[in-house]
Amino acid sequence: MATAVLAGSTGLVGSNILSQLLAHPSFTKVYAYTRRELPDNPQDAPKLHPLLSTDSATWPAQFPHAAKPSVLFSGLGTTRAQTGGFDAQRKIDFVLNLSLARAAKDAGVQTYVLVSSSGASASSYFGYNRMKGELEDSVKALGFTHTVILRPGLIVGERGETRAAEAVLRGVAKGLGRVSAGLTEWWAQDAGVIARAAVEAGVRCGQGEREKGVWVMGMAEIVELGRERK
Repeated sequence: MATAVLAGSTGLVGSNILSQLLAHPSFTKVYAYTRRELPDNPQDAPKLHPLLSTDSATWPAQFPHAAKPSVLFSGLGTTRAQTGGFDAQRKIDFVLNLSLARAAKDAGVQTYVLVSSSGASASSYFGYNRMKGELEDSVKALGFTHTVILRPGLIVGERGETRAAEAVLRGVAKGLGRVSAGLTEWWAQDAGVIARAAVEAGVRCGQGEREKGVWVMGMAEIVELGRERK
């Protein structure tokens, strides 16, 4: 039985990871960073421990060292539109993510699971992909026993905010998905699928089913690992 920490618990993928963690028998406690109150669900109360602060700069200092968590999941991310520019976005997507990863490493966390992005590369011409690649390289360098990096494509799901360009692509993905999942899974993945893959990867690492080191998961492997089993 394990204790998990989650960053990005109210985002599209992060909220799905939170649901997966709360329902998974391998986890007895889930510490979830959040800027706002999480939905009230009495059934989850014994397991869920919100780390609530509107000032995300305080989050690394709030890391629950005393709980001795074994895994940190991060679905933390934002957009230029939400923050007002790329520099502000970088403070969340790169600086805060890396600060939380360092806090986890200092607390003895063995497994770090990061939801990154396809195309992530520190040498990319595109600022977003370069930032994601720099984050990947930085967390690899921390030397967790297990570092899991998921690289999904377009993330399909209902977002709280409107992103016009993505909304069009999501509409296309949903339409094609109704015909056949195979028409979309190679370029767009459902947030629930990504979340299940992230949690399953964390469990496998924690149970010693994966070799130590870095596990980079592309879109096909995300779909395979995150597909609901009947």
